[in-house]
Amino acid sequence: MTTNADEPQTRPRRRAPAGAAVLREDVTEAIRAAVFEELASVGYARMSIEGIARRAGVGKTAVYRRWKSKLHLVLDVVSALAVLGLPVPDTGSLESDLRLLYEVTSRALRHPVASQIIPDLQAEAARNPEIAEAMQKALRDGQEGVAIKIIAAAERRGELRHGVDDELALDLISGPLYWRSVVIRSPKLPKGYLEALTRATAEALKALPGSPDA
Repeated sequence: MTTNADEPQTRPRRRAPAGAAVLREDVTEAIRAAVFEELASVGYARMSIEGIARRAGVGKTAVYRRWKSKLHLVLDVVSALAVLGLPVPDTGSLESDLRLLYEVTSRALRHPVASQIIPDLQAEAARNPEIAEAMQKALRDGQEGVAIKIIAAAERRGELRHGVDDELALDLISGPLYWRSVVIRSPKLPKGYLEALTRATAEALKALPGSPDA
């Protein structure tokens, strides 16, 4: 009979490899959710394993069985954001794709929890290279993957020149909204802002030169 790492066993279960502990997925997810809530409430510096465990409704040992420190727990949770990804718009036009991307990204960045957590972790990233790397991956990878697919689709449709600079295109697509929502933390986007940003970004992308070899 295996040993459940989170609660006593009351009935036999399928045998696991010798010495393995069965970690309940619902407990793991409860802890991850508690990390986000705790980060938003007290910030990284004041966050503690005790506070996370209390918010998740588990004992500290349940946390330590999964992560060996607060840093490793936060790195795992932040890194997981990168693999969630954003939906890739497929509307049939560059402007419509950008507009849909901006709607989704704006809601995500302006979510009360995200708007508190991201600036705090960025400040911590200035002091901790491991957090800096995880933040870069979480914030960049999802946006980059979606932006490159939007650009590739626009090139196939003839809306953009072939072989545009992906790095510059990503800056044009992601920079303005991130600046307004995360850096200066504007409390509310002006009326018509996303529409205007969509048009301006599309025009800027269309002005990018293509690759000489394209």
